[in-house]
Amino acid sequence: MIEFHLDTRSGVAPYLQVVHQVRQALRLGLLREGDQLPTVKDVVARLAINPNTVLKAYRELEHDGLAAARPGIGTFVTKTLSDASLAAHAGLRRELLRWFANARRAGLDDESIEALFRDCLRSASGEEVA
Repeated sequence: MIEFHLDTRSGVAPYLQVVHQVRQALRLGLLREGDQLPTVKDVVARLAINPNTVLKAYRELEHDGLAAARPGIGTFVTKTLSDASLAAHAGLRRELLRWFANARRAGLDDESIEALFRDCLRSASGEEVA
């Protein structure tokens, strides 16, 4: 089951952080059709946020066709976002972890690593990188 976390420094609304984490888990194959999302009560207890925040996130996931509430039971995943590229994730993840380790050895902190990664991602959009 997915465990949500919030980054209070991100500037992203808490409900959107929950939505993004579910979408990411769906893309990575960590959540599949039929999986149950944590109950609103559990998320509220874990993150110390307002229940309406969690409900808003779950409603947005429902609106996107990714989840469905079953009254009295919970909210369940109804659609996945992973595709055939999922098989390539393991090797790419290993390479990316090596890259992160090299960046750390070069003295980069989290913010510098993220800035460099995002810059390269934007540069590579639509281009083949060797």
